[in-house]
Parts: sequence; structure tokens; C-alpha cells
Amino acid sequence: MNVKKMLKNSVALLLALLLACSGALLAGAQSAPVAEQGVDLALNCRSAILMDATTGAVLYAQNADEALPPASVTKVMTLLLVMEAIDQGRIRLDEQVTVSAHAASMGGSQVYLKEGETMCVEEMIKCVVIASANDCAVALAEHVAGSEANFVSRMNARAAELGMVNTHFENTNGLDDTVTDHVTSARDIAIMSRALIAHPKILEYSGIWMDTIRDGAFGLTNTNRLVRFYPGCTGLKTGSTARAKFCISATAERDGLSLICVIMAAESRDIRNAAATQLLDYGFANFSTYCTDAQEKSVRLTGGVADAVTVRHEAFCATVPKGAAARVEVEVVLPEELAAPVSTGDRVGEVIYRLDGEELGRVPITVLEGVAKIGFGTLFARMLAQFLLM
Repeated sequence: MNVKKMLKNSVALLLALLLACSGALLAGAQSAPVAEQGVDLALNCRSAILMDATTGAVLYAQNADEALPPASVTKVMTLLLVMEAIDQGRIRLDEQVTVSAHAASMGGSQVYLKEGETMCVEEMIKCVVIASANDCAVALAEHVAGSEANFVSRMNARAAELGMVNTHFENTNGLDDTVTDHVTSARDIAIMSRALIAHPKILEYSGIWMDTIRDGAFGLTNTNRLVRFYPGCTGLKTGSTARAKFCISATAERDGLSLICVIMAAESRDIRNAAATQLLDYGFANFSTYCTDAQEKSVRLTGGVADAVTVRHEAFCATVPKGAAARVEVEVVLPEELAAPVSTGDRVGEVIYRLDGEELGRVPITVLEGVAKIGFGTLFARMLAQFLLM
């Protein structure tokens, strides 16, 4: 066989293979939430919920969707908007806030701000988190949004974005002697608490037992006694008024399990703290979080300008019974080779996670960077180059 004929036959064979190849994309599904448990702890409060902060799975619920006054737990949303403003570069921690007459007029828990006084954003955040300072909550809101009314509008908009369907805010601090419909639910509090602790800086403040402001002249003591007396407690926010009674959103972490516990309308501080302790104990005794890391791998590619393509699946987390993580089975559904072209983000497979035969969830495997289909000219040039090197 002469050289010209051999080259012609080889090109024809490769072109036939290119035309025959096609890629089927496998659709990936979102991981399924864990069902709420059927246990009745008979907590001594009107409403309660326990959530895995990592996965969002609800582990226990007791009348969790009733709209109730939240008192100073309102400030979870206030703090969330402030932390988001910091992350977005709209304000800075070291920025000075000038106190208005309106902010200085707040009663209840406060640090006795004076009109015209200045204090940096970080110190005000600490005052809100640790001492539940109503005056600082209003001052921060005005600094972020221009007025408390504007800020409250943003609070309600953010609540809607988070899916908090039983929530309506009328102020930034939870004082409820003049409001008419300032309410939220235990489930909604857990949702916004989860969003807040996604900003790790906030836990630096909420885990502080005692601190000072004004160069040590004014002391702060955390209103959340669990921070000192419950092992693993990291925060987050307490609240109490005559109308709301005693409420808390408590966060705690042990052995990789991060929990959010909400108690609403307990009759006293001690009853509230006892209910939170009981609920957190239940969570740590019965559950753990199973997590995998994101992974990348190379897959053979036919008919492309490259011989392989990199695919990726994201991290996966699920809440499982304590001690069951070792029994989780992982099934990777992915072809041994793919056909070009593939585009960035194409779903080409999935990873399925099961525990004792029951599906925990699945994550899609996607193309990290697309690869174009090889053209005739490129293919011919490659074959010619290979032939010349022979």
C-alpha cells in the first residue's frame, strides 16, 4: 500500500468514528431533606425546633410554624443584614457610626448611647450580640439603610428571600410594646440563624461571655447563659418581653455536628434554657453529619480537540443517625468515556449516596471546562504530523 492511500484510509476511518460518537448526559438531582422525626420531647415551651446547621435538616419540631412575637431574637435578622453589608463592602467593621436621637431613645436592653456619640461598627455588633443592645441595633440599621424604616423593609424582603413564610418585622430590635404584627416562627428563626452563622465572624462575638466597650469603661455580659454553661455552645441570641415571654436561638457544635435550637414562649429564663439544653442533648445523642468533599477527575473524551475532560462533583452533606456514617454507600454513575463537544457545566453523571438501602441524596457530576469537537482540518493536521514523525 502506498503512503498516500494509507493516509487516506486512516483519515476516513477516524472521521467515521467521529460521526458515530455521541454523549448522553445524566441529570443530577438535589439532595433530599431529612424528614422531621416523630419523637415527642414535650418541651416546656410554646414552640421549638432543632436543625442541623450544615444540612438544614429539621431533627425535631414542636409547633414550629406558629407565628409568635420573638422579642430580641429579631436581632438575628438585623445582624444578618449588617454582616451582608460588610461582606458586600458597603460598610466596614472599623467604620464610625454616629448615634441619632431615635437610636439613643431606645429602652430595654441597651448600652446607653447618647445622641451624637460615635462608636465603630464592630463594637456596636458586639453590643447587639452579647448584651442585646436595642440602641445599637437601631444605630446600625440607620447606618446601613439611612433609616430604621428602610432597614425594616429590607428585613422583610430578606425574610421572603429565605422562605420565612410566617414572619413579619416592624422594627429592628424586637421591642413589642407599640407593634401590632411583629412575629416570626421557630422554623423561620432557625432559617435566618443558619444564614447568619454562615458568616463565621458572628460566632466570634456570640461565643464571648464577658467583654467591655468604651476602652474598658462599660462591661458587657452575654445574655445567653448557655455560652458559659452548655458544652459546645457557640451562640446565638436570646430575647424576652412580657408578650413574647422567653425565647432563644441557640447554636452549638460537637464532634462535627452543628445544631441550631430555637425555643419560643417559655415561661422563664431557666425554663427556656432547660428546654434548649434538653433539645440540644437530644440532637447530639442521636445524630451526626455525614459529609464528603468536592472531587475532580479526568474522563476520556472521543472526537474532541483534547483527549480527556475534567469533571467535578460538589461536596455532599446529609444528617444521619449517630454511628451510621460508616454505613453510607456511594455509587458513582459516570461513563468511562464521553463524546465531544462538551460544554462547561454539562451534567454527565451523578453521585448517589445511600444508607441501609435508602437514598440520602445525590449530586450531579458536571464538566469543569468545555472541550470543542475536533474539526476535519485539525484532525488532518494531527494525522499528517504523526505521519511525518514516523
